[in-house]
Amino acid sequence: MTNVLVVDDDFMVAKLHCRYVSAVEGFTVSGVAHSGAEALRAAERLRPDLVLLDVFLPDMDGIRVLRELRAAGLGMDALFITAARDVGTIRSALRAGALHYLIKPFSQAALHEQLRHVASLRTRLDDLDEARQEDVDQIFGTRPRGSRELPKGLAAHTADLVDSILRAHPEGLSATECAEAGALSRVSARRYLEYFAQTGRAEITLRYGGTGRPERRYRRLG
Repeated sequence: MTNVLVVDDDFMVAKLHCRYVSAVEGFTVSGVAHSGAEALRAAERLRPDLVLLDVFLPDMDGIRVLRELRAAGLGMDALFITAARDVGTIRSALRAGALHYLIKPFSQAALHEQLRHVASLRTRLDDLDEARQEDVDQIFGTRPRGSRELPKGLAAHTADLVDSILRAHPEGLSATECAEAGALSRVSARRYLEYFAQTGRAEITLRYGGTGRPERRYRRLG
């Protein structure tokens, strides 16, 4: 179970975020704070795994809160959820060690995708004793475009198309649905989806119906 501390100065917004978090399997809200000082005290007391952190707080900004958490040796992850759009703030959040940055307003699905990403990172790290470079690439994000060679028979532009389709369907989709969305053959769509799964860029789940073989569904990771 991943324990989450929700930090937002707006009581109703914090309540909404709590509801979003609680709707994701494996996540629970361990506490709520409405100021920077409250967040620091709650983090020290509750030791959450993840902090959902607003930038605009009444006593100090969220960037400072994260820096103070780091200075205090509290190793929880942080995900910013804020209306702040200026590049300087985003850069500061990145440098302070934020996992990601969601700009308000956003959909419940967008937050759920980020929470699933956090869960995936935690699982990957827990399962590793020693990392290979490809493991590190998956944890920190994909390599720059063109740095990963595709297997023979796969084309970069089609891989980019399938990747964009996966991004547009964070809940996952089948090879048939991917083929329809990209005007591809089902065989071609499945080849690319399987490649993404083999290289850690997508995960496969099985959907069981009434009869026959289960349907393979693909969801983008990261």
